[in-house]
Amino acid sequence: MKNNVKATPILIVTAVIWGFAFVAQRLGAEHLRSFSFNGIRFALGAVSLIPVVLILERKQLGSFRFRSILLPSAVSGTILFLASFFQQYGVELSGSAGKAGFLTDLYIVLVPVTEVLFFRKRKGISLWIGVLLAFAGLYLITLGNLETEPGWGDFFLVICAFFWTAHILAVDRFMEKGLPPLLFSCTQFFVCSVWNLIFAFPLENPTWEAVSAAGIPILYGGLMSVGVAYTLQVVGQRYAEPAFASIVLSLECMFSAVGGALILDERMGVAGWIGCALMLIGIMVPQLFDRGKENQTGE
Repeated sequence: MKNNVKATPILIVTAVIWGFAFVAQRLGAEHLRSFSFNGIRFALGAVSLIPVVLILERKQLGSFRFRSILLPSAVSGTILFLASFFQQYGVELSGSAGKAGFLTDLYIVLVPVTEVLFFRKRKGISLWIGVLLAFAGLYLITLGNLETEPGWGDFFLVICAFFWTAHILAVDRFMEKGLPPLLFSCTQFFVCSVWNLIFAFPLENPTWEAVSAAGIPILYGGLMSVGVAYTLQVVGQRYAEPAFASIVLSLECMFSAVGGALILDERMGVAGWIGCALMLIGIMVPQLFDRGKENQTGE
């Protein structure tokens, strides 16, 4: 049974870790290309979960049919591969952790829109007002930023938001099947890592020197962002509705801006900050209004 209150602290911790992960991704992009960086960090995240799965889900594994998790892990891991690639490539091209966090968080609007279009969940007029505000904010962030010109990096970051939307909805559906969350996380990470490494070696030819130079960003991106945060997302979404989960997870954009300012000395122009404010208002307003209506109708 869904319990948004129970899920909130879990998802907040996820958002904090993900927000600062944009800094790690920005620094890692200075040494490794996207497929290589993601391939290594997701492999590290998967391996780090193996002992945790064996300890915490040992009883479940005894009566669990492993093949029942293969298809969900393959689907979710493939979506995760696409989302993380477009995100990392966008960070690599844009060079901004803060802006990457805000553009990625378009999923907070895309999740309820997708639920309306494909799952027939009714939403009020506030949703569409929120969409307009969010896209107005997006325009100001990408075209009003006084320090970085809009470019292909922004485009890829917007694309990644669509795949994060798909990933949030996929995790919600698969968790409803009662899959062991840690095992599911571990196997989807392996799938994501394999996809990345398939492309990394022929296209990017990563070297040990580059991997060593990106060691700290890889460790944070692998152990914290993947091993801890993505697993917390899966656990949290066992209890939260997708739209509510997207509200809490959207806090990552704030922490990405904080991390970019504290660690990377990033600055955003006045128009960009106005865009951030509009985007935050746009992504929060429809969720807050519609969540109350859904609670009344029992959806």
